[in-house]
Amino acid sequence: MATLFHCRIPTPRSRILTRRRRILCELEEQQQQQSPKKQDPGTKIQLDSSTDWIASLLTRRFGLGAGLGYVGFLAFGVISEQIKTRTEVALEEQGSREIQDGKETVLPNGVRFTDLVIGGGASPRRGDLVVVDLVGRVTSTGEKFVDTIGNKRPLVFVYGAKPYSGGMCDGLEFALASMNAGGERRVIVPPALGFGERGEDFGAQGRVDPDQELEFVVQLRKVSISPT
Repeated sequence: MATLFHCRIPTPRSRILTRRRRILCELEEQQQQQSPKKQDPGTKIQLDSSTDWIASLLTRRFGLGAGLGYVGFLAFGVISEQIKTRTEVALEEQGSREIQDGKETVLPNGVRFTDLVIGGGASPRRGDLVVVDLVGRVTSTGEKFVDTIGNKRPLVFVYGAKPYSGGMCDGLEFALASMNAGGERRVIVPPALGFGERGEDFGAQGRVDPDQELEFVVQLRKVSISPT
């Protein structure tokens, strides 16, 4: 009896898929060969070798143009991020304007604020990483309990995340919600939305006694997406 042999003729699509798998395998093998071995904790590992071997392999397989194209792609990504950051800063500065004799706004929860500078940047949303400068005083005594401007240490935190630190409180977060990056605002916080019946001790900077109304001058420096 004659034996029949079936021969499958590869289609153009199967050839493309096979070629892609072969290239991926070569990339993985090349990466394993050039990946750094385990070193002591104190030894510095060079992290830029991964881009070198990719560019080298693309050059050998597809020519000089492919390798240079890959390097150009990486350079474009870095430069575009720098341009984006500088553009955002420029827009914030361009859109910011000082307010003369601003009107006081009273929120339903009792928080009051007056805009000193209207920012031209973004408003914070829950989960955003924000950078603020603030000066906080007890309204009744005028005693300062926090001053990031004088200390030159801006407060950085995730908007909407608790517990608070560095002088932040519920009332101040309510006031930040409608601000824009680059803006500055004077905020009056009622005791219930400040540090309440327990007060707060800020060590060498000062202390807030229980049931005290608070006055802040807050500057919203930056709003960005949290990396986490």
